[in-house]
Amino acid sequence: MALTFSNRVALVTGAGRGIGKTIAQDLAAEGVRVICVSRNEASCGAAAEEIRSNGGDAVAHCVDVSDSAAVTAAAKELLAQFGNIDILVNNAGITRDGLLLRMDDKAWDDVIRTNLSSAFYWVRALAHPMARKRWGRIINVGSVIGLMGNAGQANYAAAKAGLAGFTKSVAREFASRNVTANVVAPGFIETDMTASLDEKQTEAILGMIPLKRMGQAKDVSSLVTFLASDESSYITGQVFTVDGGMVM
Repeated sequence: MALTFSNRVALVTGAGRGIGKTIAQDLAAEGVRVICVSRNEASCGAAAEEIRSNGGDAVAHCVDVSDSAAVTAAAKELLAQFGNIDILVNNAGITRDGLLLRMDDKAWDDVIRTNLSSAFYWVRALAHPMARKRWGRIINVGSVIGLMGNAGQANYAAAKAGLAGFTKSVAREFASRNVTANVVAPGFIETDMTASLDEKQTEAILGMIPLKRMGQAKDVSSLVTFLASDESSYITGQVFTVDGGMVM
């Protein structure tokens, strides 16, 4: 089935590497004009340049997504430049792992602001123009950890669980305006983060996955791209796991 995109503009956070970069590339391959957002100017710039070198349309914008004022200012600038942003993919995320009793306030606050509050900042800034246009797609990238929890990741689990509840509320608020909101929750995906795992850790992870392998960034981006298309118009308020069967 060919997906339909009609002169759409997408903003993807955390687009400088990993899953976010693959999402940006896949949307661009469908003819979507993509704004690659990252805290690191070099990485989002390189991602946008790679898309352009492959014939796509992309620009880079460096923003600290955990900074409310910075997001508000960036959204205002980008709306003035592009007129409208039709697709918002909140993918930016960090980890600051540690056992709860040893976790300091900064490790907690940094993860909550980057992984959860940032989605609120972007949706607050961009959903109203979507509602006026009566078309929009909001896709928040969560994690299976937000559904099942994980020792040493109380901050990350809380942020990703919060993202699910936030998205369901957004879906209800904007449904009458034809703006959908969904969560894609990856399991263990082969990225720079999982590349640092040793053999014992990898074996333990694979033991939890019925398909007995880690996923690829493309597995996540393919679902995100579908949810960003016209063909997903009757899907909203849902949490989709992409995890090889970990959470059933």
